Amino acid sequence: MIELLGRHRNRRPARWGVCVAAAALLGTVPFAGSALADDESEDSGSGSRSAKLAAAPANLVEGTPCTVGTVACVSISDHTAWLFDNGAIAYGPVDVATGGPGQETPVGEHLVQWKDKNHKSSEFKTPDGQPSPMPFSVFFADGGVAFHEGTLERRSAGCVRLEMEDAQHFYTFLQLGDKVQITK
Repeated sequence: MIELLGRHRNRRPARWGVCVAAAALLGTVPFAGSALADDESEDSGSGSRSAKLAAAPANLVEGTPCTVGTVACVSISDHTAWLFDNGAIAYGPVDVATGGPGQETPVGEHLVQWKDKNHKSSEFKTPDGQPSPMPFSVFFADGGVAFHEGTLERRSAGCVRLEMEDAQHFYTFLQLGDKVQITK
């Protein structure tokens, strides 16, 4: 089943409305936790809003490299991922494989865009010429970058591969519009 941004089939409340999620994808709405306090303005004389946000210490989920407000976290250097619920670890850490040289997994903040339980790659083929399976795909970045089941024995082409049980858990847990943070 394919789910596209805007259709919510979740057992927990959606974190973003369709319009807010679309605006965030376009860069017009900041992620949760990045707003200035009510008594601060963008022109308060001590620098731009971006500079204030960059200078503010990030609230990290304990034991991880990712910020509160994130739902899925990946540490490329540690080959590890987590799922968070309300700023606490809900699942993980689990082992992952990420992209290699020239096909790196994109570092930064992303949103879950769509899901496909039985996705097949249109780019990669199996040895017998069939489209490569990408079970339990959760797409979060341009270029078809997703969490999905696959081998951890080698680098991916940019995706975050998980063992089968972990891929199923990520697929079930993550909802459209959820924030994904990829760190170095």
